[in-house]
Amino acid sequence: MSNEEKKIHEADAQLLTRFLDSIWAEKGLSDNTLSSYRRDLEALAVWLYRKRINFVSLSPSDLQSYLADRFSAGIGARSTARFLSCVRGFYKFLVRERVLESNPATFIENPKLGRPLPKSLTQHDVELLLQAPKGEEAVTVRDRAMLELLYASGLRVSELTGLQMAEVNLRQGVVRVFGKGSKERLVPMGAVAQQALEEYIRIARPVLLGDKLTNVLFPSTRAQQMTRQTFWHRIKYWAKVAGISKPLSPHTLRHAFATHLLNHGADIRSVQMLLGHSDISTTQIYTHIAKERLKQLHGEHHPRG
Repeated sequence: MSNEEKKIHEADAQLLTRFLDSIWAEKGLSDNTLSSYRRDLEALAVWLYRKRINFVSLSPSDLQSYLADRFSAGIGARSTARFLSCVRGFYKFLVRERVLESNPATFIENPKLGRPLPKSLTQHDVELLLQAPKGEEAVTVRDRAMLELLYASGLRVSELTGLQMAEVNLRQGVVRVFGKGSKERLVPMGAVAQQALEEYIRIARPVLLGDKLTNVLFPSTRAQQMTRQTFWHRIKYWAKVAGISKPLSPHTLRHAFATHLLNHGADIRSVQMLLGHSDISTTQIYTHIAKERLKQLHGEHHPRG
């Protein structure tokens, strides 16, 4: 899309900036969430500019028309629900600031969502993936430690790449994590991940840093904080080395962590705390995966399965 096609009203740009500044100050949302809100609202602002209307003059029927255009473009229900949550919050802010008297998104219903199960690797798949980074190259040792820690702790990829040296306690075997909304939690790392981490910090990290200084636990080859996208490429690379052809996602090992804990008898409240979920309903989806796996095992191995 050209710059000409991306035009928005000056007043809309100012309202958008005010809103983002406000929710950042009030809720401490992550950069990823703020970027998502910005993208959604800018896309709406571009559409409004073409229709010769703006945020303030948007009506419920205009919003319905925009949602219809999104649907025609193949944008799914989950993205639309997230968009509506963002727009409701934006217009609630405009009402509170007395820019508007009513919220045009109030009575717009969310699309019905399915409940897709996250893709998870079997324990055998995980073993293959964790054993793939063989060798003593600094990058290989780093990746081995990152994969072991990710599976042992169930961290989000953004939490892993953002870890600082001071947030790892090797003596106690725990990691201090700041998750969504800057919520803090302590997560155990396990003996194998701890050993891989100790080896990495002692041998590989100094090589990756060279003469540069940083507090980032897992620096990139440029001695900077690694991006989520870079680590995602590393996961795909090692999965290919391991011969794993299943579809993966950046949170593949996080899903495996939760599913395998439940398969081995962990209670759901403990898994919720380890994952850093504020709502247990988010964690409960993993119980469905565990049950499906048990059904599969029963069917494969029981004489009358």
